[in-house]
Amino acid sequence: MSVSDISRVVPPNILRIAAAVLIGPDGQTLLVRKRGTQAFMQPGGKIDAHEQPIEALVRELQEELALVIDPTRATYLGHFCAPAVNEPGFEVQAELFLLHIDARVSPAAEIEEVQWIDPQGDGGLTLAPLTRDVILPFYRQIIPA
Repeated sequence: MSVSDISRVVPPNILRIAAAVLIGPDGQTLLVRKRGTQAFMQPGGKIDAHEQPIEALVRELQEELALVIDPTRATYLGHFCAPAVNEPGFEVQAELFLLHIDARVSPAAEIEEVQWIDPQGDGGLTLAPLTRDVILPFYRQIIPA
């Protein structure tokens, strides 16, 4: 099945995204908050109809954080789902990748704020359901404290 076939069969209330667990040299993970919202989440964004998930991730990290990554260094972690935080009635379906980075990041495009947190906690931040209920607990299982 081609990517265009997949986009035709995805229900309209599903948001397909590529997202990253970005880990810095100190073991902290980067979360982002979009302009006009309250919840922090993994960086990434929507997968366009013609894109593979890793291509979308490369594009989104460049646009949102001025971060250029080598896609061959990204480890695919899996497919994860949760209610969308900013679109009531929608579900976000994420293709998740792990990346270790040591580059500086700068909020750009729709990103208003970035925060590095210890992935063992929540950094005292309001987190999106996908981050809070799915991604961080999964990451804690595969990388114990």
